[in-house]
Amino acid sequence: MTTVKLASEHGLAVTQASDIKESTIELTADVVVIGSGAGGAVIAYEMAAAGKSVIILEAGPYVPSKDFTEKLPDMLERLYEDQGAQMNSTGDMAILQGRCVGGSTVVNGAVTFRTPDVILEKWNTQYGLTELTKETLEPYFKKVEKNLSVHENQSHEIAKHSQILNRGAKALGYSHKPLKRNTKNCGLTGHCLSGCASDRKQSSLITYLPWAISHGAKLFADTRAMTVDHRDGKATGVTAETRDPATGEKIADVIVHASTVVSSAGAIQSPLLFLRSKLGNSSGQVGKNFACHPSTLMMAEFDEEVYSWRGAALGSYVDEFEHPDNGGFILEGGGSGPVEIALGGEPGTGKEYVSFMSKAKNICSMVTLFHDHNVGHIYYDGDKKVIDYDISSDDFPTLKRVIQEAAKVFFAAGAKRVLLPTVKKTEVRSLEELDQQIDLLENGPHTFRMVSYHPQGTMRMGPDKEKSVVDAHGQSHDIQGLYVADASVFPTSVIVNPQITVYALSSYIADKILGSVI
Repeated sequence: MTTVKLASEHGLAVTQASDIKESTIELTADVVVIGSGAGGAVIAYEMAAAGKSVIILEAGPYVPSKDFTEKLPDMLERLYEDQGAQMNSTGDMAILQGRCVGGSTVVNGAVTFRTPDVILEKWNTQYGLTELTKETLEPYFKKVEKNLSVHENQSHEIAKHSQILNRGAKALGYSHKPLKRNTKNCGLTGHCLSGCASDRKQSSLITYLPWAISHGAKLFADTRAMTVDHRDGKATGVTAETRDPATGEKIADVIVHASTVVSSAGAIQSPLLFLRSKLGNSSGQVGKNFACHPSTLMMAEFDEEVYSWRGAALGSYVDEFEHPDNGGFILEGGGSGPVEIALGGEPGTGKEYVSFMSKAKNICSMVTLFHDHNVGHIYYDGDKKVIDYDISSDDFPTLKRVIQEAAKVFFAAGAKRVLLPTVKKTEVRSLEELDQQIDLLENGPHTFRMVSYHPQGTMRMGPDKEKSVVDAHGQSHDIQGLYVADASVFPTSVIVNPQITVYALSSYIADKILGSVI
């Protein structure tokens, strides 16, 4: 039995690259979990709490909360995949994912939505997931919401940027509501995307992972699963590598023997793991059907001072257009710091920059999300990761409408001017100008400033072995004992922030794993 030092003096009992002195580590467990975000943390906890021995492998570093600087550029480099520079192949959309112990739950905006009923109904009727009904998932949603302290934002959690969104929506007669978030006594600092230094955000870093470890789970950071091992159609474990997070130098090979393997690496890394392993792809669907909720940061200038970086980062949202029959998008009152305002507004240099940024306190921001079609593809070109995704012709009218409705809300709230999220600097000062500019928009590369926080699809769940990668319980159609529990199993995008869907669905999959023989 290999003995390794645990970095418990730093907070969690985590084995890091700096703790390992041997070139090969060989371990045995009932379950090995790949990834420590919403999916992996839940699986690890539920397995460990049931008395199973569990090993968690996390490719990213362990960064304790005390080391969160609340400086976004620094934290992008330290906590995010590709140091915050993960892009689609066109290079015009950043795809942000956490790459650290706790995964994206550490760096998200803490927004929690249950899967919309209309999405579950679609999964039932069009994708054959008849078990995944609202009624079936209800106890899982209740459980994870309680564990994560999910609550509806109270009045003191509705910052000025969200008050403005509410004001504009009310003037237009649009339905709007407070967001729900997994926070406890939120410090209202607005630094959610940089990690919560005060541990008010109830990420898996301070909830499910410590709970799993308290039940005996072992967590290895800086350790990337390279391949899933298998024999005679059954999973037998994982071969991984631990690398120095600073230099990239390989420290050790880590071999985990386990009869149950769960990939919770996310909608980009889970398919890449299967492709590296050359398994689980009899359907040809691994890496296909990628969706990501393309998001634009809408900004507008007001006479009043807004200070969009103060208060809860996300306060309220417009749900008027949430149903796919009415648009399939939402508008969220989202805060932005001076760095994001500068990036989104392209203020120029010299006097132009100083002039623009002197008005930063008057800039209000809004985040848009829409229900995109699953047109993307994740694959390798040689050893290079490729995220092949562009706005489809079917989705482009929705993108235009999202921008138009967001601008209308701003103008209804009293905006002096609205900055459109186009690469070419464009501002409008009236509804008439807005309509003219919307009509001029064309779908093409490097036209819009876009970002995605919500990669989904790529390991589609379903009963048909020819059209999906895993079955209705998350198990590979091809390899017994190999499961996937993350947003990659979604048959479609879910319109809204997906973290609670991942938590609840992973809890459901955990029950199914425990119901089988492991």
